[in-house]
Amino acid sequence: MDALIDSLTDDYTGTRTTDLHNAVYLRLMTPLGQYWADPQLGSRLHELARAKDSATTRRLAQQYAEQALQPLLADNRARRIDVSVSRPAQGDLRLHIDVVAANGNLQTFSHPVKVI
Repeated sequence: MDALIDSLTDDYTGTRTTDLHNAVYLRLMTPLGQYWADPQLGSRLHELARAKDSATTRRLAQQYAEQALQPLLADNRARRIDVSVSRPAQGDLRLHIDVVAANGNLQTFSHPVKVI
Protein backbone atom coordinates (compact mmCIF):
# COMPACT_ATOMS: atom_id res chain seq x y z
CA MET A 1 0.00 0.00 0.00
CA ASP A 2 1.22 3.43 -0.95
CA ALA A 3 0.32 6.87 0.35
CA LEU A 4 -2.24 8.25 -2.11
CA ILE A 5 -1.21 11.35 -4.07
CA ASP A 6 -4.00 13.79 -4.95
CA SER A 7 -3.61 14.63 -8.64
CA LEU A 8 -5.33 18.00 -8.16
CA THR A 9 -3.18 19.29 -5.30
CA ASP A 10 0.00 17.22 -6.00
CA ASP A 11 0.10 16.39 -2.29
CA TYR A 12 -0.55 13.34 -0.14
CA THR A 13 -4.16 12.80 0.91
CA GLY A 14 -3.44 11.03 4.20
CA THR A 15 -5.01 7.81 2.90
CA ARG A 16 -3.53 4.66 1.40
CA THR A 17 -4.04 3.13 -2.04
CA THR A 18 -3.57 -0.30 -3.56
CA ASP A 19 -4.51 0.59 -7.13
CA LEU A 20 -2.42 2.07 -9.96
CA HIS A 21 -3.33 5.71 -9.23
CA ASN A 22 0.14 6.74 -8.04
CA ALA A 23 1.90 4.75 -10.77
CA VAL A 24 -0.10 6.52 -13.50
CA TYR A 25 0.24 9.93 -11.85
CA LEU A 26 4.02 9.70 -11.38
CA ARG A 27 4.62 8.44 -14.92
CA LEU A 28 2.66 11.35 -16.42
CA MET A 29 3.88 14.14 -14.14
CA THR A 30 7.59 13.31 -13.98
CA PRO A 31 9.68 14.58 -16.91
CA LEU A 32 11.28 11.61 -18.62
CA GLY A 33 14.76 10.95 -17.25
CA GLN A 34 14.42 13.24 -14.22
CA TYR A 35 13.69 10.66 -11.52
CA TRP A 36 16.98 9.67 -9.89
CA ALA A 37 16.00 6.10 -9.03
CA ASP A 38 14.69 5.21 -12.50
CA PRO A 39 15.74 7.27 -15.53
CA GLN A 40 13.14 5.43 -17.65
CA LEU A 41 10.23 6.65 -15.48
CA GLY A 42 8.33 9.66 -16.74
CA SER A 43 6.84 11.23 -19.83
CA ARG A 44 7.57 13.83 -22.43
CA LEU A 45 4.29 15.69 -21.74
CA HIS A 46 6.22 18.60 -20.21
CA GLU A 47 7.60 19.33 -23.71
CA LEU A 48 4.10 20.35 -24.84
CA ALA A 49 3.83 23.29 -22.40
CA ARG A 50 4.83 25.72 -25.14
CA ALA A 51 3.26 23.84 -28.06
CA LYS A 52 0.38 25.30 -30.05
CA ASP A 53 -3.07 23.84 -29.55
CA SER A 54 -3.35 21.74 -32.72
CA ALA A 55 -4.28 18.27 -33.90
CA THR A 56 -0.57 17.40 -34.01
CA THR A 57 -0.12 18.45 -30.37
CA ARG A 58 -3.13 16.37 -29.33
CA ARG A 59 -1.70 13.35 -31.15
CA LEU A 60 1.69 13.89 -29.46
CA ALA A 61 0.03 14.16 -26.03
CA GLN A 62 -1.67 10.82 -26.61
CA GLN A 63 1.56 9.17 -27.82
CA TYR A 64 3.62 10.58 -24.93
CA ALA A 65 1.08 9.30 -22.39
CA GLU A 66 0.96 5.86 -24.01
CA GLN A 67 4.77 5.66 -23.99
CA ALA A 68 4.96 6.72 -20.34
CA LEU A 69 2.39 4.12 -19.28
CA GLN A 70 3.84 1.26 -21.35
CA PRO A 71 5.96 -0.07 -18.41
CA LEU A 72 2.72 -0.86 -16.53
CA LEU A 73 1.86 -3.29 -19.32
CA ALA A 74 5.41 -4.63 -19.59
CA ASP A 75 5.59 -5.59 -15.90
CA ASN A 76 2.03 -7.03 -15.96
CA ARG A 77 0.58 -4.48 -13.52
CA ALA A 78 -2.02 -3.61 -16.18
CA ARG A 79 -3.74 -5.67 -18.85
CA ARG A 80 -4.83 -2.81 -21.09
CA ILE A 81 -4.37 0.96 -21.25
CA ASP A 82 -6.49 3.21 -23.47
CA VAL A 83 -5.63 6.90 -23.85
CA SER A 84 -7.79 9.51 -25.56
CA VAL A 85 -7.49 13.29 -25.71
CA SER A 86 -10.18 15.95 -25.56
CA ARG A 87 -9.99 19.72 -25.80
CA PRO A 88 -12.39 21.23 -23.24
CA ALA A 89 -11.10 24.78 -23.83
CA GLN A 90 -8.53 26.69 -25.85
CA GLY A 91 -5.08 25.99 -24.43
CA ASP A 92 -6.26 23.05 -22.34
CA LEU A 93 -6.05 19.39 -23.29
CA ARG A 94 -7.44 16.59 -21.17
CA LEU A 95 -6.09 13.04 -21.27
CA HIS A 96 -8.70 10.39 -20.51
CA ILE A 97 -7.00 7.18 -19.46
CA ASP A 98 -8.68 3.83 -18.84
CA VAL A 99 -6.48 1.22 -17.20
CA VAL A 100 -7.53 -2.39 -16.75
CA ALA A 101 -5.40 -3.57 -13.83
CA ALA A 102 -3.95 -7.06 -13.58
CA ASN A 103 -6.85 -8.05 -11.30
CA GLY A 104 -9.37 -6.98 -13.98
CA ASN A 105 -10.55 -3.79 -12.27
CA LEU A 106 -11.10 -0.79 -14.55
CA GLN A 107 -9.58 2.46 -13.31
CA THR A 108 -10.24 5.79 -15.01
CA PHE A 109 -7.92 8.77 -14.82
CA SER A 110 -8.14 12.32 -16.13
CA HIS A 111 -4.96 14.32 -16.61
CA PRO A 112 -4.74 17.98 -17.76
CA VAL A 113 -2.10 19.15 -20.24
CA LYS A 114 -1.60 22.90 -20.71
CA VAL A 115 -0.67 24.15 -24.18
CA ILE A 116 -0.64 27.58 -25.80
